[in-house]
Amino acid sequence: MRLLIVEDEKRLARSLAAGLTAEGFAVDVVHDGLEGLYRAGEIPYDLVVLDIMLPGMNGYRVCAALRAAGNDVPILMLTAKDGEYDEAEGLDTGADDYLTKPFSYLVLVARIRALIRRRSAGRPSPVLTAGELSIDTATRRVHCGDDEVALTAKEFAVLEQLAVRAGEVVGKPEILEHVWDFAYEGDPNIVEVYVSALRRKLGAGRIETVRGAGYRLVSR
Repeated sequence: MRLLIVEDEKRLARSLAAGLTAEGFAVDVVHDGLEGLYRAGEIPYDLVVLDIMLPGMNGYRVCAALRAAGNDVPILMLTAKDGEYDEAEGLDTGADDYLTKPFSYLVLVARIRALIRRRSAGRPSPVLTAGELSIDTATRRVHCGDDEVALTAKEFAVLEQLAVRAGEVVGKPEILEHVWDFAYEGDPNIVEVYVSALRRKLGAGRIETVRGAGYRLVSR
């Protein structure tokens, strides 16, 4: 899952990004409303965490502009303002939920997961399969036959990208884009490290390397 945080308090934004990355999300961060509107319009995010008091364009206007453009991405609004009228205004502009600062990080994560689950309601089952391999994207649990396989958050995220397109070739740039954020400047071979870890846990023949193209999750 890829999230966008639009928050001008840079220390808070960094803290949220670090925590949500540890939860297995790919997180992009911007500090300006106009930049947030542009990013949300150009990239298919799974959820936007949107502050209200922003430079360039406030959160109400960003939210309203996204909805006017037909963008239905779930939006969780954050604000230091408090009161039922502020909450009503946020929801009236098209936000899906509202959280007042200061807030519990655990509550934030719970709200994010709830919004993503709500958006997925009525869609195909969150359980992906490839042969005897079963990946539950809702509970983030993986089974190989009757045995559960313990994966780290990043290992699960890489496997999920392969499982969504099981049998197809998924390029390394695509995996980097969805599992790491747009600002990642490290070694792109990090993908190979995680694929190797998945092979050790799931079996060497489970993920094929297609030279010069990427990786493919296969049924055995």
